[in-house]
Amino acid sequence: MQIQSKALPQSFSLRREIQSFIAPAEGQGETSHPLLVVSVVVLLTLFAIVQIDLHSAQLQAIGLLSHGSGIDPVFLSP
Repeated sequence: MQIQSKALPQSFSLRREIQSFIAPAEGQGETSHPLLVVSVVVLLTLFAIVQIDLHSAQLQAIGLLSHGSGIDPVFLSP
């Protein structure tokens, strides 16, 4: 008596489901939903802002970020 694994048929079934999602998009060309593009741009912008904030001391040391000494105190917040 031989024991067959159920994992192999399940992996083929999963592969077919994934290919069924991918296959219709191949005939239409490479298009992305506009909301997806906007969300990616927003997330990348937020990521860049957080990285600049975290590494501001290193960026100031190599001269890529100003120290703020050139700003007139009149324009600074109270």
